[in-house]
Amino acid sequence: MENINIPRLDLNDYVNGDKNQRKQFSDAIGRAFNETGFVTITNHGLDKAVIDKLYEDVKALFALPDAIKQKYEIPGLAGQRGYTGKGKETAKGFKAADLKEFWQIGQTVTDGSFLKDEYPDNIVVEELPSFNATTLEVYKKLEAAGKYLLEAIATYLNLPENYFDDKVHNGNSILRTLHYFPIDNPDAIPEDAVRAGAHEDINLITLLIGASADGLELLTRENKWFPVKAYGEDLVVNVGDMLQRLTNNKLRSTTHRVVNPPRELMKFSRYSVPFFLHPKADMDLSCLPSCVDDEHPIQYTDITAGEYLDERLREIGLKK
Repeated sequence: MENINIPRLDLNDYVNGDKNQRKQFSDAIGRAFNETGFVTITNHGLDKAVIDKLYEDVKALFALPDAIKQKYEIPGLAGQRGYTGKGKETAKGFKAADLKEFWQIGQTVTDGSFLKDEYPDNIVVEELPSFNATTLEVYKKLEAAGKYLLEAIATYLNLPENYFDDKVHNGNSILRTLHYFPIDNPDAIPEDAVRAGAHEDINLITLLIGASADGLELLTRENKWFPVKAYGEDLVVNVGDMLQRLTNNKLRSTTHRVVNPPRELMKFSRYSVPFFLHPKADMDLSCLPSCVDDEHPIQYTDITAGEYLDERLREIGLKK
């Protein structure tokens, strides 16, 4: 297997480090995002107790009867809040739906911004009060970590460190709690059905809080699948398509998937919790001039983040 650059980086080196430590962090994340699109991050602000409580609440949510979960599936929201049931999301280019169900939590605007009226309210799970409190806490902590990571990325791109700040403040970010449900009879599912078909994320960056089982793989430049593993409570962070567009492919939105386990393990659940860091809808995703030259001509048409999100939600079947 070829050498794959997925470095383990300490966010504390950037947040509280000296000038050299901050530069080393920025260079390392930029280099990895240029080569593989993935890093793992330690000291990100979420301690083990919070992560353990999160997974406890997530497992309790998906253990609720289908009839209860389905009352939280709200038509017209394209799955952006509350519950999305089995068989609803299909990776772009695939015919069989992913073998998963999920719940999404969005932005909570508290500073009087007009965006409070633009975003739908989060759905409160009446049966599990702690789920609502825990996911809100996790959302805010991952949002804070993500802003630091974007500062480091901006520095790598020779942009002002605060380039992304006003674009992601009250951004349209999503915390998704995922359940890859048990398959008791693998022969009964479509031959090409997998837990998550090969895809790229839509947003700027994704911060993933581990998972309860293996299965995440990325596609290398040599067109080979490589398993991505995190240490302990580390975050797995990857580039999304919005950042790839903005940087004219300088930073890679790497294709990844969640493969099915061996047949004898398909009867067990898998859980994971990604945080999709989105900007506000009006962010201009036009390629940065600094990422365009004779060797790297513009690869994308101009589009806003909101327009691009709408286009992609239709492609994956969440929006009609």
